[in-house]
Amino acid sequence: MLKKMIVTSITLGALLAGAVSTHAQQTEGSKSAPQQEKAVGAYRLDYLLSEMEDGKKINTRQYSMHAQARDWAEIRIGSRVPVETKGDEWQYLDVGTNIRCRLTDQADTASLDNNVYLSVHAELSNFAMPEQQDQTMHPTIRQMRIDASTIAVLGKPTLVGVVDDPNSKRSFQLEVTVAKLH
Repeated sequence: MLKKMIVTSITLGALLAGAVSTHAQQTEGSKSAPQQEKAVGAYRLDYLLSEMEDGKKINTRQYSMHAQARDWAEIRIGSRVPVETKGDEWQYLDVGTNIRCRLTDQADTASLDNNVYLSVHAELSNFAMPEQQDQTMHPTIRQMRIDASTIAVLGKPTLVGVVDDPNSKRSFQLEVTVAKLH
């Protein structure tokens, strides 16, 4: 019986010593381990949407947003327009400007130095001019969409895309200027 108690005590002592040693190693390892989380940058994105006709700028709209690196940011401006589908049933169409973007900064990609990688999804929709409408009472909606990825230099305008209106001599140009917030 005394032998069993001694063997049990030695076994328990060895287990406790191993647990204390493992805990000490884990604590030391976590102190010296490099931090896995990188700081996330905050940015301001200024968009300029220019409407051109025959190479001349006829209208410009500006949109701004703040965004965190790696997060999606979005601007939605417009109206929900009711459209009769059949009988007494209605469907709503979103008409306006939607800009959705996501950026990755140098904290994520060491090679980008003073640049950010930018993904942009922009959609512009509006009612067609009366001369572009068909002869029915239903509204005609014009839509233009840009889905692009680019590298933007901080503080300098970057062209995201240009789309032509197929029903006129107009084109739309979207550019963005990205500034780092401190």
